[in-house]
Amino acid sequence: MPPSWNILDFEKPIAELDEQIAEIKRLTAESGEDRTEDILALETDRDRLIEQIFANLSAWDKTLLARHPKRPYTLDYVRTIFDDYTELHGDRLFADDPAMVGGIATLDHRQVMFVGQQKGRDIKERGYRNFGSAKPEGYRKALRLMKLAEKFHRPVICFVDTPAADVNVGAEQRGISGAIARNMMEMATLKTPVVVVVIGEGGSGGAIGIALGDRVLMLEHSIYAVIPPEGFAAIVWKDAARGKDGAEVMKVTSEGGRELGLVDEVVKEPLGGAHRNMDLAARNLKAALVKHIDELLEVPIPELLDTRYKKFRGMGAYSEKMI
Repeated sequence: MPPSWNILDFEKPIAELDEQIAEIKRLTAESGEDRTEDILALETDRDRLIEQIFANLSAWDKTLLARHPKRPYTLDYVRTIFDDYTELHGDRLFADDPAMVGGIATLDHRQVMFVGQQKGRDIKERGYRNFGSAKPEGYRKALRLMKLAEKFHRPVICFVDTPAADVNVGAEQRGISGAIARNMMEMATLKTPVVVVVIGEGGSGGAIGIALGDRVLMLEHSIYAVIPPEGFAAIVWKDAARGKDGAEVMKVTSEGGRELGLVDEVVKEPLGGAHRNMDLAARNLKAALVKHIDELLEVPIPELLDTRYKKFRGMGAYSEKMI
């Protein structure tokens, strides 16, 4: 059974059944006794329980799921989806930012460029990756790679997974806001197809700094919002503990994103979430990426840019309604 910190509260009944199944399989291997029917019955019960639990997840449950410590990260998908890839480093101005990764890759026969935020699995890697919060040099590296993709007519795939951009003094001194704004401006006129996919957390300007594309996808249990729910609650209700309420109001889920017209497609995840079957999650995502890239490659660049501009200009509406 995984460590308790790897299990969300609503996953505990599922974890208990997983533990029973694993124990029976272990005993079967030791004794040689055939207990296939017992295992199949427990697996059926577990899958039924997962369906029941996941059919009733709240927005806050999905927020926790998007932050799940076992959820696949950008490089997990890169290694699984692409036939080969070469990571590129540095912004040619200041430094390399490990929180933002990117490089050239092959998607079947298609030559593409990828960029994305990368979180860490353990304490050491989380510190190294700054918990997926990129610094100015990370966004400048991402833009450098996007412009390189434009030069060689390669589609760009952006994997979004960050709580927010880096907020430390050094990032402010080196122009984090300007770096994000520059990316948004340049991506609006990038003369190559851009497909964005939110794979976990799509938080604040940290997300939108690489999320302005022709198609925006969300994995089923990812979230996308202008600010984390806890930050929203702290501002609106002066109480960060009301993050659960904030998640509901903000429509942070993939369903909310689609309802608001921010998302073009929600990519289905395996039963129980992407962390329960990363290979299947990657196959589903790969199929979606291939479909959208092939469609976009058929569109003339002037039409592509015009449609992209109208897409983002059409988002949002002013309202005086109070929360």
